[in-house]
Amino acid sequence: MQTVSDVIHLRSQIRHWKQQGLTIAFVPTMGNLHLGHFSLVEKAKSLADKVVVSIFVNPMQFGQNEDLDKYPRTLEQDKKGLIDLETDLLFTPTVDVIYPHGLAEQSYVDVPGVSEGHCGGDRPGHFRGVATVVTKLFNLVQPDFACFGEKDFQQLQVITTMVNDLSIPVEIVPVATKREQSGLAMSSRNGYLSETQKQTAQAIYASLQQAAQSLKQQSLTIESITEQALEQLESTGLIPEYFNICNKRTLKLACDDDKSLVILAAAKLGSVRLIDNLQVELG
Repeated sequence: MQTVSDVIHLRSQIRHWKQQGLTIAFVPTMGNLHLGHFSLVEKAKSLADKVVVSIFVNPMQFGQNEDLDKYPRTLEQDKKGLIDLETDLLFTPTVDVIYPHGLAEQSYVDVPGVSEGHCGGDRPGHFRGVATVVTKLFNLVQPDFACFGEKDFQQLQVITTMVNDLSIPVEIVPVATKREQSGLAMSSRNGYLSETQKQTAQAIYASLQQAAQSLKQQSLTIESITEQALEQLESTGLIPEYFNICNKRTLKLACDDDKSLVILAAAKLGSVRLIDNLQVELG
């Protein structure tokens, strides 16, 4: 596996592969890799001749109350996992490479609509930072495919919308959420949880499953389902931020006519913020 940190060497290698007629699949990450990330790499390997992974902790998507410096950086461990998967190239740029003129002077990409509400409401500016860095990485790597996990469903919709709106020639490939045996969605943040807290956190997926079942049975209103889920989460000691039943495409709160849905949930356990979702198709 090659590891490059500068744009010149990255573009040289990409150009060489393109001249050979090889296809490229890309997995952008912020590092601290786990099995969920590795499932993205495995999917990427099935799609293209070459796989590029980036590790970049993006300061533009961190809010004022989010500690960028405390984000776990495990580069050597991450490299070992990527080498085991036979990744072709790892791109590890510094902040100066991605934002050479500083954040205050950086052009940015805003994706209206799907960026609003949910995590976008609780983390203002977050999805602007995501959209901007992903656009820049797409321009650098020039992939044919890019793999993103469905666990971050709003992020996935933001990127999919951005690519369609801006006619970026990349196929966005969603990859199913990787879960612990308990159902807890795999996340870098799970590393901050004790075993007891992990057991408590299982309630998020359980509440999603129960809500999905109620939607399919049409036994309760959307408002009642939401209210029950919030009460269920609170009863376990979680502090819910939102539990929203939405139109899957627009991420607007669902109405009775919507058949393709996604349930989005976020809750805090101590200082750890956890998110999850479940897609629901109604007949």
